[in-house]
Amino acid sequence: MDQFKVLDSKLVSDYINGDEKSIEILIKRHKQRIYNFIFSKVLERDITEDVFQDTFIKVIKTLKKGSYNEEGKFLPWVMRIAHNLVIDHFRRSNRMPTFKNTDEFDIFSVLGDGELNVEKQLIKEQILSDLRRLVEELPEDQKEVLIMRMYKDMSFKEIAESTGVSINTALGRMRYSLINMRKLIEKHNIVLVN
Repeated sequence: MDQFKVLDSKLVSDYINGDEKSIEILIKRHKQRIYNFIFSKVLERDITEDVFQDTFIKVIKTLKKGSYNEEGKFLPWVMRIAHNLVIDHFRRSNRMPTFKNTDEFDIFSVLGDGELNVEKQLIKEQILSDLRRLVEELPEDQKEVLIMRMYKDMSFKEIAESTGVSINTALGRMRYSLINMRKLIEKHNIVLVN
């Protein structure tokens, strides 16, 4: 029997009926996707490992108790558990991932001031992670300036010295990178939350 052709729902019912091997196949099958999902929210490997383990402990307990009723929708169900555990993690630690922001980067201040609830913070993190992916699509010279300014908090003088161009050229590249980022945001339909 080719384990890759067996449906999730069959593996779930086999596990509920006592076949311990089935849960291992399910974990292996979905590990990367779930791990990446958790990591994209918490951005720390150790915490990702913990939340990943907690997710499958909860999955196993729920299956053993016989209270699983998401027939045929195993992965979305596990993702929901992982998502809830990520929210629990942030509630417990009472902190959300921070993002360095400066006046030049209105495009990145995706949420207004004030206390943000955990769900909005998670949405903000998702948007920021989408934006980080878009940065990769910029022309190399624009990407370089944007990363130095945004992530490394370098001044335009430092950027100019580091890249061997004039301050005006560095400012120009920055301006074009923001124009291109706006275009990419529209092209990829990323909704910036107000």
